[in-house]
Amino acid sequence: MDTNNKQNNNSFDSSLFIGFVQQVNPGFVMIHIPASNLLKLHHINGEKHHPGLVGSYVTIEGEEFGFIGKILELDLPEKERMELTEQRFESEDLHPRARVEILISFDYYKIRKINKGLDTFPHVGARVFSCSSQFLQKYLFEFGVNNTSDDTLIDLAVLSSNQSSEVKVSSQSLFGRHCAVVGTTGGGKSWSVQKLIEEIVNNNGKAILIDATGEYQPYCVDKRIDSVAMGIDTYFDFSRLTVSDIFYLLKPSDKVQRPKLLDAIRSLKMVRINGKGKTELQEKKDDSVFTIAIEDGILKKSGCDKKAYDISYYRHIAQIENNRLDFDITKLSRQLVQECVWDPDIKDKTKYGSINQSDVSFCVSLVSRVNNLTVTKEFGNLFGFRDENKKGKTDLATKIESFLADSTKNLLRISLRDVEFEFQVREILVNSIGRFLLEKARASEFKKKGSLIVFIDEAHQFLNKSVQDEYYSEQKLDSFDLIAKECRKHGLFICLATQNPRDIPLGTLSQMGTFIVHRLINRLDKEAIENACSSANRSILSFLPILGSGEALLIGVDFPMPLSVKIKPPRFKPDSKTPSVISKVGSQ
Repeated sequence: MDTNNKQNNNSFDSSLFIGFVQQVNPGFVMIHIPASNLLKLHHINGEKHHPGLVGSYVTIEGEEFGFIGKILELDLPEKERMELTEQRFESEDLHPRARVEILISFDYYKIRKINKGLDTFPHVGARVFSCSSQFLQKYLFEFGVNNTSDDTLIDLAVLSSNQSSEVKVSSQSLFGRHCAVVGTTGGGKSWSVQKLIEEIVNNNGKAILIDATGEYQPYCVDKRIDSVAMGIDTYFDFSRLTVSDIFYLLKPSDKVQRPKLLDAIRSLKMVRINGKGKTELQEKKDDSVFTIAIEDGILKKSGCDKKAYDISYYRHIAQIENNRLDFDITKLSRQLVQECVWDPDIKDKTKYGSINQSDVSFCVSLVSRVNNLTVTKEFGNLFGFRDENKKGKTDLATKIESFLADSTKNLLRISLRDVEFEFQVREILVNSIGRFLLEKARASEFKKKGSLIVFIDEAHQFLNKSVQDEYYSEQKLDSFDLIAKECRKHGLFICLATQNPRDIPLGTLSQMGTFIVHRLINRLDKEAIENACSSANRSILSFLPILGSGEALLIGVDFPMPLSVKIKPPRFKPDSKTPSVISKVGSQ
């Protein structure tokens, strides 16, 4: 091997020497350090080196390849530990050992040519050096970039161990397989999300932010950003909800209320399809005419022909059973009463009978819930049940469409700060937004017109949720789970932000190709990341409880190695500061 070529790599400077490889294992190597003063803080060419710190990076000189590793553990041989005294520590030289994880191997001749998989290892006796920031910068400046693709760099972070070393990350590697930002409260999660969003906007990308608490509002002064407040200036039209959603909201009992609610929905859809504005619905078959009366948009059943209902239903079954709420929902409570009839009439089997008061009494609670949902102002403002609820507001679906078509806008922030927590409305709303985007992705709209990244803040509030009660079987709200599993190839990507990764479905979490992991203390949270992230091992994740504010582990399947980084401060700080515990109100 040409010694001069190695030196040109600036990786094996003799002034950076710290020891020799003593033992080689598939996961790590043990380093023998001849003198403890080799680990002391020193300055070389104006750069600070402190290889005696756990977490420092080292380079190892191989025969054909070089290696970059990270110090995981430092100790003394047992004999020196047993005889260690304060006097010996100050007067005699000791011989520490270091356990080093091998992260990557690199080609001596090809700058930035990295071999992520280790099919070769350093040999016993190989020399080990402190890794200079200048050398490491060669691999960090375009971290994760695939030279065969048109890529954009995200100016994301600096190294935790050397903050003069900038980490610029490939946007394709960062978001191309979905991304997750996780960490406990106060760890810097919100800053990381804000930094990512700012970089997307600055690089002319497209993103939607679902802001669960409103903490990202300070950023909305930028003219490239649209911001809407659900229930205040924007509604999500109920017609875009599904029949399943109305069941989530109303929770009908299984025996009587559920079938009556389904029949009422079908009847109102018939009125919309061919009876709107009419006083009766007529169907012809075999030269016979069958009639159902319509009164103020309500399909009457008592005393009316069953045949007319059946003919109309099967003629329009595709539109009626399309799982959409495309009918006048303000008529639903009254239509429910019309469904409570004897079937068939006792005297004439071809007609519906009179009102069944027993069924009406069973449905009283359901009628009350329907009225509460459609009349309550907060819910009406959110879903636009009535015309007065829509006045002066914009339909979110229309807003999303215009945002996607506007080349001058890069971010649409959807604030849920004013959305109620009752009836699991927030979860249902976010799931419906996800389903709307999922349908567009399946129609290849993002693939044709440009990719979209959806940020979901406080994702644990919305994912891995289901709606059920003691009567109705459990139904999962799984729109974003489906997006994670199938929409990468359609140009729709998600970035989850959560302080409780254990509450995210493992199937969704395992689809995340990139993790920005801030401080995690809870054992279940750490296990969730370990199970979902194949490119991280226990040694790297052992740093999680001791990460400082803003520090994170950057781990990704498309990255050559995991990194300990400090996220650069965003230009606009999210409003996530904890209020003072003791407020000095009225103090003089």
